[in-house]
Amino acid sequence: MTVTRGTKWLLAGFFVLVSAIIYIPLLIILVNSFNTSLTFAWPPPGFTLEWWSRAVSNEGVRDAFVTSVVVATVATLVALVLGTLVSFALSGTKFFGHNTISLLVVLPIALPGIVTGLALNTMFTSFLGGLTFFTLVVAHATFCIVVVFNNTSARLRRLGGDVVEASMDLGASRAFTFRHVILPNMRGAIVAGALLAFGLSFDEIIVTTFTAGPGIQTLPLWIFNNLFRPQQAPIVNVVAAALVVLSILPIYLAQRLSEDAARSAV
Repeated sequence: MTVTRGTKWLLAGFFVLVSAIIYIPLLIILVNSFNTSLTFAWPPPGFTLEWWSRAVSNEGVRDAFVTSVVVATVATLVALVLGTLVSFALSGTKFFGHNTISLLVVLPIALPGIVTGLALNTMFTSFLGGLTFFTLVVAHATFCIVVVFNNTSARLRRLGGDVVEASMDLGASRAFTFRHVILPNMRGAIVAGALLAFGLSFDEIIVTTFTAGPGIQTLPLWIFNNLFRPQQAPIVNVVAAALVVLSILPIYLAQRLSEDAARSAV
């Protein structure tokens, strides 16, 4: 299909417009985290590192950061095990209910977060005795599993069965084939899925609001709870800017790993 020059310019302009709508507000938050003005006057009358220093020394911010890291790490580990096992179980075989199981696995990330959060909150409070740290981890793992499952399933489809069959034909056992053939080809996809799951869990707020136990506060929850406190506004900007940077890093690494895995499969 031939794309005319006018269409190319139209698409380029649309891309620039959408990018500006998405990224200019993020850039403003980053700049305001160094703004000397408490009212965020624009353009900034000066720049300072005072708000970053206060954010680092803020006990609430530190505790929320640690909680976010721990929750995201545990949820990612759970998702790695379950998501990878389910993708292996469903790949290469067709059986009654195969498509239904696949749909049920990916459904949590397709549902609105508020619906998922409300459903989990009802289950935890009605049948499991209330909200705790455990319920928060379980809630995050439900959508982290989807990311790992999608990554590993896509990689298994690209890998195909020819390599495995060749290994088995040459006399290798199933355990040897898995360890020396399948796993090395899957490593990039698994790590990429883990990084995406960690980033998704780290900045999740809607499901967290419904499933976090009393006294448990992640970094996004800390931002939301302090958003409308005038004295905390500069620190909120700092934490928001840091959260953006911390979320970009695992996503960038996951993208690079996915690209490397795709090239190696060609």
